[in-house]
Amino acid sequence: MAIHHEDAFEVELCEHLAAHGWEYSPDDLGYDRERGLFEDDIIGWLQDTQPEQLAKIVKPEASEVSQAQGRKQVLDRIVQVLATDTMNGGGTLAALKAPIGVLNAKFSLFQARPATTLNAMTVERFRMNRVRVMRQVEYSTKNGNRLDLALFVNGIPVATIELKTDLTQNLQAGLKQYATDRRPEGEPLLSLGRGALVHFVVTNEEVHMTTKLDGANTRFLPFNRGKGNGAGNDPIPGTSPTAYFWQEILERETWLDIVGRFLHYRFEEKTDPIDGKKTYTRSLRFPRYHQWRAVTKLESAVLDEGPGHNYLIQHSAGSGKTDSIAWTAHRMAQLHKPDGTKMFDGVIVVSDRQVLDGQLQRAVEQLETTSGVFEPITRGGDASKSKQLASALLAGRQIIGVTLQTFPHALTEIENNAGLAGRKYAVIADEAHSSQTGEAAASLKQVLTAGAGEGDETVDAEDVLADMMARKVGVGTVSFFAFTATPKGKTVELFGREDEQGVKKEFDLYSMKQAIEEGFILDVLKNYITYDLAFTIAHTAGGADVEVDTTKANTELMRWVRLHPTNIAQKVAVIVEHFRANVRTELGGRAKAMVVTGSRKEAVRYKVAIDKYLKDNKLDGQLGALVAFSGTVTDPESGAEEHTEMSMNPGLKGRSLEAAFGGDEFQVLIVASKFQTGFDQPLLVGMYVDKKLSGITAVQTLSRLNRVIPGKENTYILDFVNDPDEILTAFQTYYEDADLTKPSDPNIIHTMRSKLRSMNIIDSHDVDGVVDAWLNKTSHNALYSHIKASRDVFWTRWNDAVEASDDLEIGRLEEFRGTVNAFVRAYDFLSQILDYGDTDIEKWAIFLRVYRRVIERQDADPRVINTDEVVLTHYRLRKLDARNLGLTPGKSGELTGITEAGSGQPREVKYGLLQDVIDKINDLFSGTGVSEVDGIAVTETIMRHVVENEKIQAEAMANTPVDFETSPTIESELEDVIYASAVGHNDGIKALLQMENLGPLVKVLVAMGLYEKSRDEAERAAGA
Repeated sequence: MAIHHEDAFEVELCEHLAAHGWEYSPDDLGYDRERGLFEDDIIGWLQDTQPEQLAKIVKPEASEVSQAQGRKQVLDRIVQVLATDTMNGGGTLAALKAPIGVLNAKFSLFQARPATTLNAMTVERFRMNRVRVMRQVEYSTKNGNRLDLALFVNGIPVATIELKTDLTQNLQAGLKQYATDRRPEGEPLLSLGRGALVHFVVTNEEVHMTTKLDGANTRFLPFNRGKGNGAGNDPIPGTSPTAYFWQEILERETWLDIVGRFLHYRFEEKTDPIDGKKTYTRSLRFPRYHQWRAVTKLESAVLDEGPGHNYLIQHSAGSGKTDSIAWTAHRMAQLHKPDGTKMFDGVIVVSDRQVLDGQLQRAVEQLETTSGVFEPITRGGDASKSKQLASALLAGRQIIGVTLQTFPHALTEIENNAGLAGRKYAVIADEAHSSQTGEAAASLKQVLTAGAGEGDETVDAEDVLADMMARKVGVGTVSFFAFTATPKGKTVELFGREDEQGVKKEFDLYSMKQAIEEGFILDVLKNYITYDLAFTIAHTAGGADVEVDTTKANTELMRWVRLHPTNIAQKVAVIVEHFRANVRTELGGRAKAMVVTGSRKEAVRYKVAIDKYLKDNKLDGQLGALVAFSGTVTDPESGAEEHTEMSMNPGLKGRSLEAAFGGDEFQVLIVASKFQTGFDQPLLVGMYVDKKLSGITAVQTLSRLNRVIPGKENTYILDFVNDPDEILTAFQTYYEDADLTKPSDPNIIHTMRSKLRSMNIIDSHDVDGVVDAWLNKTSHNALYSHIKASRDVFWTRWNDAVEASDDLEIGRLEEFRGTVNAFVRAYDFLSQILDYGDTDIEKWAIFLRVYRRVIERQDADPRVINTDEVVLTHYRLRKLDARNLGLTPGKSGELTGITEAGSGQPREVKYGLLQDVIDKINDLFSGTGVSEVDGIAVTETIMRHVVENEKIQAEAMANTPVDFETSPTIESELEDVIYASAVGHNDGIKALLQMENLGPLVKVLVAMGLYEKSRDEAERAAGA
């Protein structure tokens, strides 16, 4: 083995791990490629840590054959959980983090680091985790493909690694190998959610990672420490620059910490800008190096220093601050002193409502094993939110999310509420999403005593923190963690730490330079064009010699010039034509631009002028503009007494301005102060600046362009006002997942419970409360009080989704409601077959039996088409190709037991016209001579008979709509139904029986609601 080859690199890395607590497999002996598991470690872990549970399935006194069958049951159940959709509580990460029920046993496949060392058993279980590195893994179920390394935790795959030495190959070779040769389809080890959680390419110089293999669309992210505040890695004496990866990141306890306390999924709703359809995307959040570094450094520092200190984390745009904040919040909430007491009584996160109600809340819920840890205070008026805040603080909620407007009220509570005296808090502020402008800023200033100057147009998180520091709020008891890409001077002064030279600096840095070089943001200064404005004005009325305040006079004259129709008209012409020639063609014609103006009145006049220019030049059908400003603007010269965003943007049609701008109708957004900061729209390519910018404001404003999106390579800035050297100086400051062919699966109970938990609607405390009231018969009202909390969560989410016309969320809640009912039915049946031996399951069954009543539909969905009121008016006749669908002798029908918990992911509700049903009926009876009336009547008759068929009801209960439509059982049962329906429809029935292909009839019946009506009939029969 030549020392300069890749094999030597592999061996050296593996031997290092073997010497530092890892099990080492020099080959893939023992790896089950079909299951994607290492069986010996799984069974070994269970024997070491949960022998009494394992003995329920793998009985020690049983024969080897029986024990082997028991082990197979355990492994098959693990595979079932791995293959379950991540949104329904399945997948690799869920298998590691949540207990897995196997018949009457319950297993934990992983022990995360305990928050304290007080429980010796938990500490010992953490020590017993098995971490394994395996070389040359023949992973594929289709071919002989191998991976250099695979990493396992207790036999569950968590990572794969391709190693490339720069002496013979390079990084690109490894990236290409994953993209072209490591296709995830059908491969248990590589599939998102089900397989390894992360995939690395490691060379001597660099480390890159991805959590989703997607062929040519695979996106690898750098996992580098940085070099000179830029991309890459600094040298490490005596070894490769990437040695930190195996020496530091793969250090046994560090790696277990990453798996146990960092990984979570982000589920985001996406709206297609073309057709407006909503879908959920999922992405596994694995920390980038700087995120891991910052969180672990913060934990170490706080443990060492205790509460009452400040930390400034300067992480550039594109750094993933939302994830970093979620990890920090969770870590601080769990942090304990050596004596076992908590470091903080609570964590307060200051961010915007969207983040608090979405990404952050979901992240914390996944990181935490108990429910109700995170409480966002984002709804209601100020008085209502203040009351909620006080209640949350007094109740000792671990993590409380507040908006910038609400945060001062939290400070007041901490200062003045006697019940909070002596409590210690961690305050985490997200500067990027917290700026307030206009009336909101003015309102916020009223509760501040320092930190925001009278002339400031905006108030942000740093202003509020500065105010709090000036008031000495929480001195010695409150720790502050400020996350910002562009800290103000006063922020560094208040929160910075002195270096060896006595200069105050950030606690942790991920620079703009590194973010640009690593491709997370764009360099917006590459295409920067300035315009020089020259003009002459004259005073025509005499009296020009009167003394004036020159500063104010100059300001007023310049304002007059800037608002002059000629000035704005000339600039508008430049803006529109530059946009058409340079910006519009980017991103396949979807690129957008922002016009930054000096005042709200200017913004109004720009909107009027752009609309006029587009109309005069017959461009109004091609381009559209929106204007953003707070409050009202009085400007009679623009055609109205008062202007508002609503009146100036008639094309919004009830949408938010952000949503409308994200679509294809509008390409230009005119702003004053609003949306100048904290606004993320990756389609922004051009910016036209007609406002004086300097320092941090310049960086924050122009950085609206730097968001990365596939295909976006260029940005364009036209500046009518600013000196480019001053802009450069500002940026430089901050640069750097009938025969019973399938018997009922008792494990479906575990799967359904996981699915219900994953929706975060039912609180486990409510389950216990209901069970206590139910069993002890305390009182009706006590029972109801515990049902009500989870009931209210469901209906709040339902009503919000209906109000927002969010069909995807409505679908998820419908799925939840269906699963609640399915759980009760399945448990009533399966508990007769198997004693689960789990009181928790019985508790859930009791709770859900009561709970299902309070989430039943309150009224019919008004959007469902009422076919009784629709008249069939015309038909489209088309002859179908002849096919032979003859019955097969000796082939019995197939029935499926209760084996699925429901569809993997809620699908968007589909609405259609009755014409679709009409067309299918026309196709069905084409060429038969059956009249239109008889054709409709016969299909209606068959529908009435077919929904009563028990086999079809069983199919409807066990399948998703898509799987139901393609079920062979329907066609196999139709002939009997047709004969049973023959009376009164002889002509129609004869025509049907003469058909060789009954597939079209299936389509007709499904279109008429066969799936839904069969399920309804089954449920009605079950309740009778």
